[in-house]
Amino acid sequence: MLIHLGKRNTLRNQIFLGFMLVMCIILALVGFFMFDRVSVLLRNNAQKHIQQTAVQAAGQLDALLQQIDMLSTQVATDATIQSLLGREVRGERVSFAMRQSLQQEVRKYEAYTTGIRSLELYTTDYRSLVPLYDLELTDRVSAAWIQRVDQNGGKLVWLGLDPLDPDTVVAIRQVRLMDESFAHGGYVLVRIDKSYFALSDIHSATETQETMGLFDEAGRKIFSSFGPAILSRQVLHRDGETIGLGGEAYIAVERQSKKTGWDLVILTPVNYTTEGISVLRTVIIVSGLAGALLFLVLSFMLSTMITRPILNLIKAMRGSRFGNLKRNTIESSTMELQELNNTYNQMVDSLNELIEVVYQKEIIQSRTELKALQAQINPHFLFNTLEAFYWALEDQGEEELAQIVVAMSGLFRYVINRSDDEEWVTIGDELDHAARYLTIMKMRMLDRLAWRIDADEACRMVPLPKLLIQPLVENAILHGVEQRTGPGMVVLEVRPSEREGYTRITVTDDGPGMSADKISSIHEAMREGYMSSSKGKGVGIVNVERRLRLYYMDKAEGLSIRSEEGKGTTVSLEIPDDGKGRSQ
Repeated sequence: MLIHLGKRNTLRNQIFLGFMLVMCIILALVGFFMFDRVSVLLRNNAQKHIQQTAVQAAGQLDALLQQIDMLSTQVATDATIQSLLGREVRGERVSFAMRQSLQQEVRKYEAYTTGIRSLELYTTDYRSLVPLYDLELTDRVSAAWIQRVDQNGGKLVWLGLDPLDPDTVVAIRQVRLMDESFAHGGYVLVRIDKSYFALSDIHSATETQETMGLFDEAGRKIFSSFGPAILSRQVLHRDGETIGLGGEAYIAVERQSKKTGWDLVILTPVNYTTEGISVLRTVIIVSGLAGALLFLVLSFMLSTMITRPILNLIKAMRGSRFGNLKRNTIESSTMELQELNNTYNQMVDSLNELIEVVYQKEIIQSRTELKALQAQINPHFLFNTLEAFYWALEDQGEEELAQIVVAMSGLFRYVINRSDDEEWVTIGDELDHAARYLTIMKMRMLDRLAWRIDADEACRMVPLPKLLIQPLVENAILHGVEQRTGPGMVVLEVRPSEREGYTRITVTDDGPGMSADKISSIHEAMREGYMSSSKGKGVGIVNVERRLRLYYMDKAEGLSIRSEEGKGTTVSLEIPDDGKGRSQ
């Protein structure tokens, strides 16, 4: 999981995510601020509109009431009506003919104003003058209302819905007799159709789906554009509250008429106040998404433009990881990145020059070390050969001298030849050289040494560096067979390796073997390339190990040593059949 996340933690992704995070924060803050400010403005405008509608409706209602008030005032101050009511006050009964003429006079006023159902006149003792049928005022309204009218003097008192006709509204005022020092002369009762208070002009002018209702002091509905199922108790005295009606929410605005005490209720759908906010929210969200998408594309393009030259440089560096240093030929238009690219190219040029110099020096050093190693081996071998001569001359006599000289001449001819062309020989050559050495050593050690060379014919033509096997045979005799008290055996085997394309060479002796500590010290000397020993034990093995490393580098695994105390020692190595070494 961590590795997977680490692969995505690139510079381009960091730049991209950083830009996107900053932009999203900015868009969120701007959108939140705009939404908050504009939504407050929209709510305020909606509330102002609702209040303005309420003021207009209340103003129209006052105008309608004023018309009725003016009409009733004209009727109450009419000269004919004043004269006839004055006679009634003085105790003179008005005749039926006079009442008929009075009714005609009243009908004229009814025609002046639309919505007037009728105008009725009553005497101070509540008898009816108009209409002509006998009906007392107490039959029309309650005594409490009559008392209220008396308390208000000559002012018009609105009673609300007519108890006898729910489709009309009743208003009453006293008639003051101007010739009688404004004494109480009777009553004027006005009956108005409820449709007169419909406030249709205001309702049709609104575009907010507002509904209105007009209720008298008793809560009875005079006019309403509400549904028929809505009762007055659901909407009255709820000014400023949110009301749920018919599954929809409304904001209630209530105004009370000072003249009548009636309540005007206006219901505005809540979604009207939030309609603009919803549109605003949608606009901000769409704008934010569009801005985020646009900035996402631009951020991706910008981050790619910034990081592409760096990625090209990284690819060039990765391609040069294994010594094949290459210049980055892709240029960048950015000054800093181009300077980085130029610096890398200069470094590549310098490193290539340095690698070439080091490589040439290493070749020279390798050849020098090979010459030094051969020079180390040859005098040592020559010393052992001379020692063999000494023992042969002392023990056996002169008749075998010729045989020894022949063997020695072959040895010297093989070793002393220093031609660079003969640095590499075949395994067959090395085995012949080892056989001559073993023959000489057999003449020196007599029955104490037995040897056998067992080689696969196909392996005899495999190339290898000269004098690579003989030091191992010499080590097996000196540190193996010679350390035994009785006869010893040295076996040299050459077989194809289990690894395809390799040949395995094994030298085995049945000497006393080595302890684990001794083997560890030899391995340590092989790693360091130097054997610290006064007698030189193991010098041949160390030299062979170094030559394997120098010629074959990583194609050969070096010497393998297996030994147990009392059971002998086996030294083996594997070389590639193609003979490809460092010097080639």
